[in-house]
Amino acid sequence: MTNTINARGSWGSRIGFILAAAGSAVGLGAIWKFPYVAGANGGGVFLLVYLACVFSVGIVMMLAEMMIGRGAKKSATSAYRELGKSQWHWAGWISVLCVYLILGFYCVVGGWTIAYIVEAVKGDILTTDAKVLSDTFTNFIADPTASLIYTAGFMFITAAIVIAGVQAGIERICKVLMPVLFALMLFLVYRSLILPGAMEGVMYFITPDWSKLSIKMVLDALGLAVFSLSVGAGLMIAYGSYLSPETKVVNAGLWIAGLATMASVLAGLMILPAVFAFNVDPASGPGLTFITMPALFAQMAGGQILALVFFALLLFAAVTSSISILEPAVAFLIDEYGFARKSATILVSVSNYILLCIPAALSFGFMAEDMKVFGKTPFDLMDFVASNLLMPLGGMLAAVFVGWRIWPQIQVILAEEMHKHVLSWYRLMAAVVAPLLIAVVAYMTIKG
Repeated sequence: MTNTINARGSWGSRIGFILAAAGSAVGLGAIWKFPYVAGANGGGVFLLVYLACVFSVGIVMMLAEMMIGRGAKKSATSAYRELGKSQWHWAGWISVLCVYLILGFYCVVGGWTIAYIVEAVKGDILTTDAKVLSDTFTNFIADPTASLIYTAGFMFITAAIVIAGVQAGIERICKVLMPVLFALMLFLVYRSLILPGAMEGVMYFITPDWSKLSIKMVLDALGLAVFSLSVGAGLMIAYGSYLSPETKVVNAGLWIAGLATMASVLAGLMILPAVFAFNVDPASGPGLTFITMPALFAQMAGGQILALVFFALLLFAAVTSSISILEPAVAFLIDEYGFARKSATILVSVSNYILLCIPAALSFGFMAEDMKVFGKTPFDLMDFVASNLLMPLGGMLAAVFVGWRIWPQIQVILAEEMHKHVLSWYRLMAAVVAPLLIAVVAYMTIKG
């Protein structure tokens, strides 16, 4: 065991915190997940509902978590106990369970990015034949040996950065990689938009088709909003706990939400136009990024080099997310049980790989049908439970906790950053609107 203060660490700068927190969303939440969820839910109308969710319920819950963490200087379970007394610590356990589930399937997708770096080096994926690309991706994820090896490699990279600590590991890598990733995304958006037939994809993405509006779509939008803002799983509580008292939480939160949203929109403009240009089904699912981007690179001068750089940066973006997912579980062991950072990281990583990553990685191969629970593979079940149930619930509890249990303390902090009318709106959203809306969504989700 070690001194928990030294094990926890702190942010070295405000921009370092913003980039690290935004990196939690700008990774696979934006580049991998947003385009295929938007593609499967009608494009434009989903985008509008998603944006509404982000800048109402989502940002309210994110700010609530950040303030809980900064106020207690602890991770979720310890923070709820310290600020709300013992009857609230169970809310932190929900966050720990949620983040543990996400890590299980997220590392599988992270492993895919490593595999595609290897494929880019070989040049085998540079083709415009959609069937070849689809078959290549399907065959890869169905290979149990390759999936398990690449998943383990991704988990190792994530754990190594978290072991290095907050400033030397998490903050340092995010300050370098995030600006580079945005620059490359802008370039790829340009290349995607000039493809023949790309404008059809643009119109699909920005034009709302209200006939596509449904309860399921709203559920998916809300689930993705809280997923992309990294709320509900204790991530922002953990990251907020490393903030200095001088940091303006509202300003930082708006920057994080803005960067996360911009990354999602750029990802949509990068991938969906290419989807239509190459006649790929926009509802292709989790493999959409891995099918369309190689086709785009195949049409570009120096495409192999760009493919290698893109999938390398996609890996880095995935890592900025995965370290934010692993960190709350590590902080939990440090705060609750006095673990050293290295020991906590190894324990969480190894146990998660054995218990969750392995079944998630095997969800697409020959065992897929035999492993289904409630009609879902382990991968899909982890994603559904974490993104559509536990994350909204965790965010709702954080909002209620701030809006009711510790509002007098929070009001004093927010009054320095918010106009009184905005402060009243925030209290209403946190204490009433967000919890009620999420309760309705959770009920509809369980009802089916």
